[in-house]
Amino acid sequence: MNLLLAAIAPVCVIILYIYYKDKYEKEPKRLLVYNFLLGAIVSIILTSILYYGFDIILPLSNKTSVFQQFVKAFFVVGLSEEFSKYVIIRYFAQPKSAFNEPFDGIVYAVMVSMGFAATENIFYVLEGGYHTALARAFTAVPAHATFGILMGYYMGKAKFSNRKGILNLTGLLLAIMFHGAYDFFLFIDFIPGIWTGAFVSLFIGILLSRKAIKKHQAASKFKV
Repeated sequence: MNLLLAAIAPVCVIILYIYYKDKYEKEPKRLLVYNFLLGAIVSIILTSILYYGFDIILPLSNKTSVFQQFVKAFFVVGLSEEFSKYVIIRYFAQPKSAFNEPFDGIVYAVMVSMGFAATENIFYVLEGGYHTALARAFTAVPAHATFGILMGYYMGKAKFSNRKGILNLTGLLLAIMFHGAYDFFLFIDFIPGIWTGAFVSLFIGILLSRKAIKKHQAASKFKV
């Protein structure tokens, strides 16, 4: 039970942070829960199916090949996980009438991402224990949040633009790029010290996420 709480705690902190940042017009709590659950269940299922398909079409067995780890990071893990979140945001959250300002893209994308991160984190923490819980609380979970914010920033803009398709795909591609970069440096840890690149990419992602939040806050039509 304590391990489960340790796995969920950082997810809850990030959700509360984003909910607080939605200053001017809060989203319906029920809809937030739905997005979280879809991220926790449906996106995990979609990701598993995509993983299985990639494993058949593009088997990557050489763990010391930089090229294969690059393909795995960007085109298997990054693409599969972010696309599975994107589908939910694009076809469930974005069409909703409650999605009525650009900042909502960030809110719903983070809810879906945190649902995914919660399920993933539970599996890792139950297997790895408290050390894993502590490490992931400051790495993988915030990373999923930044991927969600960056994707949601553009998907929020997309709903109110005549360039909807381009902006939606921009959000997806940006999330894949940052996700892939983060994982790539961790996957090639056989090169001494290279893992620090993951933290550099995470730090850049956090800076861009903060900027994205401030931009959409400032542009809110509900701002008094």
